[in-house]
Amino acid sequence: MTDDQETSDSEDTAASGSATLPPHLRPQSERLQCHKSSVCSRSYFVVVMVFFHVYIINVIALLFYVHYISGQDDASPSRDAPSSDHRHQQPQQQQQQQRTESRRPPSKAEFLRDVSLTRIEGIRVSDVGHVQTVSLVPGKVHEMRTLSLKPLLFEIPGFLSDDECRVVMQLAQLKGLMESQLMVQDGQEELDKELNLSPEEIFNLLDINQDGQLQLREILTHSRVRDGIWLTPENLREIYAGLKADKDGNGLLSLEEFRLLSNDAFQRFLLQRGVKRSQLVRNSRHTWLYQGRGAHQVLQDIKTRVTRLTRLPSTLVDLSEPLQVVRYEEGGHYHAHHDSGPVYPETACTHTRLAANTSTPFETSCRYITVLFYLNSVEGGRETAFPVADNRTYDEVSLIQNDVDLLDTRRNCDKSNLRVKPTKGTAVFWYNYLSDGRGWVGEQDEYALHGGCVVTHGTKWVANKWINIDPDYQRQARYQRLVSRQPEEEEDDEGLALNSDLQSSDIHQDL
Repeated sequence: MTDDQETSDSEDTAASGSATLPPHLRPQSERLQCHKSSVCSRSYFVVVMVFFHVYIINVIALLFYVHYISGQDDASPSRDAPSSDHRHQQPQQQQQQQRTESRRPPSKAEFLRDVSLTRIEGIRVSDVGHVQTVSLVPGKVHEMRTLSLKPLLFEIPGFLSDDECRVVMQLAQLKGLMESQLMVQDGQEELDKELNLSPEEIFNLLDINQDGQLQLREILTHSRVRDGIWLTPENLREIYAGLKADKDGNGLLSLEEFRLLSNDAFQRFLLQRGVKRSQLVRNSRHTWLYQGRGAHQVLQDIKTRVTRLTRLPSTLVDLSEPLQVVRYEEGGHYHAHHDSGPVYPETACTHTRLAANTSTPFETSCRYITVLFYLNSVEGGRETAFPVADNRTYDEVSLIQNDVDLLDTRRNCDKSNLRVKPTKGTAVFWYNYLSDGRGWVGEQDEYALHGGCVVTHGTKWVANKWINIDPDYQRQARYQRLVSRQPEEEEDDEGLALNSDLQSSDIHQDL
């Protein structure tokens, strides 16, 4: 027997011996006997390589992610700017383009709503009459009392001193006062021609309740706005009889009866008969006092005090209408009205019309806040009346019922829900618009209806400061941008003329 055979036999014997041992008595080294060429070694190698490649891929992906984020951060501040190579190649062309764009009216997308109008609120219904303190001048505290919530109306006694009241009246007399209202509204005839409405279209506009017949109160509202004449139901019946308009005598106008009347039939009838000043919607005289740079110090102080009272940005107050001073002589009045009109898509605000970028035949005064000052004390009536203040509901048709006209301050001032007595130096202010819930101007507050009761004896002096804000935020922003940039960019005569036009007195309108 050879040595190789002996060795083989010994190995076989050892292997067989081991096989015969119980499993728990076998040597530990013999449990996993794997050679380099076995399946175990190949599996281990594959697992290691998979983990290695996954790790490399993750590292590469992380580097790409960090590079992408860094690129976004670097590009965000100048997303709209041209590349650096382009800037170096054409610097003069870019500067010229920037100057051109600065003169061009900005687009709506440029104006983000970053301004929120402060509004004095938070007074509960049970707290009407609640008094809070306000600081309007250094070293003095004023009391502000809530008069109503619909509209939101406040009273501030001692807002003006006796000397300030005297100066304002003297400045108004020095400038000269004009008639507050003519019989025919300016531009009314041109507007009628431009609209070119048919009798059927006019009839449908006047027929508020859409019952197919025009009632007295529906005709009265139209005539007062169009002709500036305050007709009573009795006056209207006289006109019907004189024109033979109401064929069946029921006090109503059908479409057939309305077709027989011309647009100016009522006005021509009244002109032939004659119109008294007491029959006008407004019977007073007024003037406007500039409050900007170079104006009398008292007028500038009043504007500053109004800014603190309303808590609005000074820019909005500066760009609003001048101070209006009004004198009501014996028999003077102002029937109930709104200082601001409702704004519809086809309506433009008077003060921002130059920046509206559209042409529309309809304009209205957008007066967010009214601040009314009493310049003298008046005894025996002559209050400021709010016919529907704090009413639960508002219905325009119900303002005239059974020949009782709540809008008539000559006859029915005592029937108003709220009347404010004129006291020298006292100021009252109210909001003519609601909030839109996002910090800007919302819909018109119909409860802000107010008027001046008839002056039975003596003279009544008041002043109005209106804060003009366009409910269209973009239009207001364009207007402010246009006014603020004009003096810097236009130094020639043409530019000065445009700026003067923006600030001129024709941007306000009597309602």
